[in-house]
Amino acid sequence: MSYHPYSQSQFNITRLIVIAGLILVAYMFYNLTVTIYRNYQIDTHIKNFEEKNAQMQAENLQKLDDYKYYTSEAYVEKIAKQNMNLVKPGEEVIVITNDNNQSLSATEVNAEVKSRSMANWTNPQKWWEFIFGTNPYKY
Repeated sequence: MSYHPYSQSQFNITRLIVIAGLILVAYMFYNLTVTIYRNYQIDTHIKNFEEKNAQMQAENLQKLDDYKYYTSEAYVEKIAKQNMNLVKPGEEVIVITNDNNQSLSATEVNAEVKSRSMANWTNPQKWWEFIFGTNPYKY
């Protein structure tokens, strides 16, 4: 068996090159995964901003519509009619009454009048009426 000094050193160099290549590939793979993750984070950040932007645009459109409505003549006229009882020249005001209120019996009317008058009574007066007066809950 003959001894070749170059064959052992070539094997070590080859082994060193393969190990260096594997380290380089691992480093490149690491950088690739880090870059992909950063891009994913940036994309989700951009998506969130786009959603917020769309929401804010919708709110701005709603506020613009509200502004146009509140500054319109129709709204000013509506508020003038509701709060200040104003009427345009040539308009007539119609009051619609509820017919159910007219069909109250005399006892209901008396009870309503008494309850309204009791609103001004002091607490001892109310208790006196409750205990000694005409109490419908008294047995």
